[in-house]
Amino acid sequence: MLKRYIVELGMGADLHGGDITKAAIKAIKDATSRSCLCGIEDVLGLNPLKMHVHVKIGCSNPDKIDKASVMKAIPVGTGEIEVVKGGLGVRGLEVPGFGAGDTIEVVVVALTVSVDL
Repeated sequence: MLKRYIVELGMGADLHGGDITKAAIKAIKDATSRSCLCGIEDVLGLNPLKMHVHVKIGCSNPDKIDKASVMKAIPVGTGEIEVVKGGLGVRGLEVPGFGAGDTIEVVVVALTVSVDL
């Protein structure tokens, strides 16, 4: 039976071109960069590579996200992804060398790590 172990939050932005997938990957890296889940092994005695990660993403246009690319940002374990309307899209500055368009996309994620007890 899976039991929640930790919920970590992250935020990512694509400042030029409004790439929601790129912003979501940055948000996952933001969340995972603040977590060392050594307690899975040290306290629970479980293999941390067998953890399960539920990725919940809030973005301005859920239909535009590349779920397969986003899931590759999860470093270990199995996972699933849920995308909901949220985040933020705002007009920024168009710099052709950095991306197409002048939209800044901000994406938020919640990573829920569960273990099988």
